[in-house]
Amino acid sequence: MLAYIVPFFLIMVARVALIVSVGLNFLGAQKKKKVTAMLQTAVGAEALAETKVLLETVKVGSISIAKFLSRFNFGRKMEAHLQQAGLNLTLNTLLIQMLALSMVGALLGARFPVLMSLALTTLAGAVVFGLAPYGYVMQQRRKRLAAFEEQFPDALDFLARAMRAGHAFSISLEMCADESPQPLGTEFRKVFNEQNLGLPIETALANVATRVPLLDVRFFVSAVLLQRETGGNLSEILTKLAHIIRERFQLRGQVKAASAHGRITGAILTIMPIALMLGLLVVAPGYLQGMARDEDGKYLIGGAIIGIILGHLTIKRIVNIKV
Repeated sequence: MLAYIVPFFLIMVARVALIVSVGLNFLGAQKKKKVTAMLQTAVGAEALAETKVLLETVKVGSISIAKFLSRFNFGRKMEAHLQQAGLNLTLNTLLIQMLALSMVGALLGARFPVLMSLALTTLAGAVVFGLAPYGYVMQQRRKRLAAFEEQFPDALDFLARAMRAGHAFSISLEMCADESPQPLGTEFRKVFNEQNLGLPIETALANVATRVPLLDVRFFVSAVLLQRETGGNLSEILTKLAHIIRERFQLRGQVKAASAHGRITGAILTIMPIALMLGLLVVAPGYLQGMARDEDGKYLIGGAIIGIILGHLTIKRIVNIKV
């Protein structure tokens, strides 16, 4: 009996040791990952973006298009938009996607020349398909900034209550980062990590104002920096700022309700020609094809498309009231 107990005991000890070793390695990897993330956020947005581009350049082994474009203003804007969208993409990857889809669009335009000429249809297809990935980035950016703006007043109230309870501003930032949902929690965590690793709080707040280009965030940064220079009750300032932001949200809702008729009108006027075209393709299949083959018909189709786009943009600009 003892001959069976001793090997069984040794096997169980080995299993426990293996489990403990794997667990310790996992915890060590998680701590290392956390510290790495803190160090990455402490170097700032631009340095992080440049590091990603350089890493991808070395990995690919060729001249980076993103590195070349980053010298220009629109290249830096594209990098900033990627970071503000919260997507795990580099500028090189985005440019490759845009180039690949533009080639697909050009092939489809050459296969189905519906505009005035083959060259114009090919160019239009390449532009539309090529800009689709960047349009997705801008959509995610708007969605993320809108979510941040919606969460921001509650975060300001949280900071004010934490400071009234006796916590320091940096500790209040950490607590708010832990309790807040994404994306606000991520941005506040970056601010805390930056100042916790030695970056001045002024620079950390300026970085978050750059990463989140919202008027409310600039108000918040200005209020904190002014209070640090002149003194005052920061918790009361943040409470009043949160109240002002909520009042502006209420005013924006009233403006949207007043302009709802114009927005619906613009949507109907934009969708109606497209729906009519699809209906004609079903009811009279050869009607539009004959018009597309005619020389004058191609000009009419091109003029109609341009008119729809200009009309939609004009109506959208009229009903888009800034608050």
